[in-house]
Amino acid sequence: MGRVVVEVMPKSEILDPQGKAIVNALRRMGIDQFSNARQGKRFVLEVEGDVTSAHLEAAKDAAAKLLSNPVIEDVVNVFDADLEVLDSQLSAKAHATASSLGKADTDLAKIIAATAFNGAENG
Repeated sequence: MGRVVVEVMPKSEILDPQGKAIVNALRRMGIDQFSNARQGKRFVLEVEGDVTSAHLEAAKDAAAKLLSNPVIEDVVNVFDADLEVLDSQLSAKAHATASSLGKADTDLAKIIAATAFNGAENG
C-alpha cells in the first residue's frame, strides 16, 4: 500500500496566531532558540499498490480543491511518502559519512551514501 503526503501551510502574508502561541509557549518552557513558528497541515492519502504519477496528480488536484483554502493557504508539498523515508535514510547515512570524513561536504556524502544504499539493496 502506498501513501501520498500533502503538506499545506498558511500563506506567508497571513498572520498565524497558532504559530505565535507555539513560540510563546516554547519561551515559557525555557526554549528560546526559535523566533517564529508556523503551523500547517499534513494529509496522508493511502492508495492501493505503489504511488504513481497519476496518484500524485490526483493528490495535487485534491489539495487545490479540498485540502487547502487557496485564499489563506499554500500547498507546499505533494510527494510519495516512501520516497521521504528513503531520503531520510540517505540523509542519515550522508551525515554519518560526512562526519567520518571530517568534512561538511554533505552533497558528496549523500552520493556516497546513496551508492552504498543502492549496493545494499541490490546485493
